[in-house]
Parts: sequence; C-alpha cells; structure tokens
Amino acid sequence: MSKQKRMLVAATAALAIVGLATGSAQADPTGTPTYREIAIVGSDTTQTVMNGLADAITINGTKVLGSYDARGTAQITTKDPATTPGCTINRPEGSNVGVTALKNDIAAGTNCLQAARSSSNSAAANPDMKFVPFAVDALTYAVRGDSTVPKKLTKANLTAIYTCANTTFKPLAPQFGSGTRSFFVKSVLPAGTVDSATLFGPGGTYPCVSDKDASGEGIQEHVGTYLTDVKHLLPYSVAVYNSQIYGQAPAAQGKAVLGVLDTIQPTNLNTSSTLKRDVYNVVPATKFGTAPYNTIFDGPNSLICQRGDVITRYGFGIAANCGVPVQ
Repeated sequence: MSKQKRMLVAATAALAIVGLATGSAQADPTGTPTYREIAIVGSDTTQTVMNGLADAITINGTKVLGSYDARGTAQITTKDPATTPGCTINRPEGSNVGVTALKNDIAAGTNCLQAARSSSNSAAANPDMKFVPFAVDALTYAVRGDSTVPKKLTKANLTAIYTCANTTFKPLAPQFGSGTRSFFVKSVLPAGTVDSATLFGPGGTYPCVSDKDASGEGIQEHVGTYLTDVKHLLPYSVAVYNSQIYGQAPAAQGKAVLGVLDTIQPTNLNTSSTLKRDVYNVVPATKFGTAPYNTIFDGPNSLICQRGDVITRYGFGIAANCGVPVQ
C-alpha cells in the first residue's frame, strides 16, 4: 500500500481517536489576534479543516490565518476597522462565491480578503489565481436511514437519477455556486454539461432535481437534514460526514447515512473512491511567491502541508501534490 493510500485510509481512524478529545472548530476566528493577515473565505466542504489549520499554524508565534465559514452571520469583519475600514462584508457562501469575492476585493483594492477555499478546480477559468491543493476528499451520496433509495448504487445509477432518466426517487443537489455541486455535475452528469442556475428545478434542464428546500432557499452542502423524504438523496462529502459524526464539525448530518458508491465503502476515504477529488486554497497569482503566502501555502514544506495531523483529524487525506498549484 502506498504512503498516500495509508494516510487516506487512516483518516477515519484518526477522527475516531481524537473526536471525543477535541471539540469542533469555531465558525470564525476566535482568540488573538482577532484580525489576521490572511483572511480566507469560501467552501463549506473545507471550512472546518481550514479552521483547524488556522488555529494550528503560526509565524513567529502569531496566528496568521483567519478562516471564515460559509454560513453564519450575514456579514463578517475581516480587518480591524480602526486601521482598515470598510472590511465588513457580506459573508461569501461557497467555493465559487468565495473565489469571486477574492477577485472583486483585489479589483477594488480594499485588501479585506487574501485567499479563498475551493472544493473544485476552476483554475482554467481563473488564470489570475493559483489553486493550491492541500487535501483529498471523496463524494458519495447520502440518504435517510429509512430510505427507499438503495444504499448501494453505481455512478451510472446516479447519472440516470440526476438526468431524470430514472424518476423513481427525488434527487437533491447543493445550490448553484457550490464547489461540491460543480464537481458532482462534472463527474456524474453527461460530458460537456455546463452548470448553471437553471440546470436543476422546474423549467430547468433536469427538472426532477431540486436545489432548493421547501421554503425556496438554496440547499447547503453536506447538511443531512434536507433529507425529509424517504426518496431523497443528496451528494455528500465522506470527510465532512465523518467529521460531523466524530464531533470535528457541527453535527448537521441529521438522519443521513452514506451510500456505497461503486462498491466503495464510505467509512474510509481512499484513493479508489469513484468521486475522489483534491480540495484547494486559492491565492492571487501575483502574491503566491511572496511572504507570507509562500510560507503558508507554497510547496510540500509549507506550513499547511506540514500539518498532516490536522488535515487527517478532519477526515481528509493529504494531497500527494500538496502545495503545488494546478494548471
């Protein structure tokens, strides 16, 4: 077994060991300093592991990463109003929104944001950004414990369900802008499918799929309480689910259980998972080689890549190319 696979398979075991000993990471930075040099926003999937890394990483004894969750208060304040006014902003919710917020901040020159979290690779569409892998996740699907949806499906089964060729069930999807949704669409739907706000739902390309809850609000990533019908199924991160179960992330799983996709058990994250994916931190290309970005993000010896203990604690595997930007 390769070193990478051993680390991936060990992730769930690491969670079980530490889950009772440590609480889940906070939603936004706590403790000192209140405002940190690198403010990072975006992905729901990686918010808890990045919160943990933000607590663990210091430069000269000072915490430099401030990680802000995708969900919480409507607004966040990322810099000290006394020295950098104007940095109370709407909370960026999800990978694409986080990357967009970072790009808009750079264009405006406000210096409120320095990085973004992303669970999908959109480097080709953002050549001014460096997408830096640091961890490995895998997707499967979640259903209720009493679900009529089979708890063992193939990727081809998912394709049939999410393209409405099989209308026996009631598929759900995260809201538009979600990195998990982007990855799922690219991996499961027909080749060339372009994600859009009208891909799912009434009048959409695939009307049998809902990306909104009963009140019309967008469905959030990795929240099992949306599974209110025995026919529901929803894409779900293996790492996040295990973090929720073992107390490293808020317990949002509700009655959800993970399905077995292509015979791969979801209890251990491993390199043979059908929907395995790298997850990323996103930094401006012009900043990547400068301090403190290079110290924190750049290369296998970066501060993030050196903290494999934290990455696996939150159910993720360590990316073999940790710290090396993708093209």
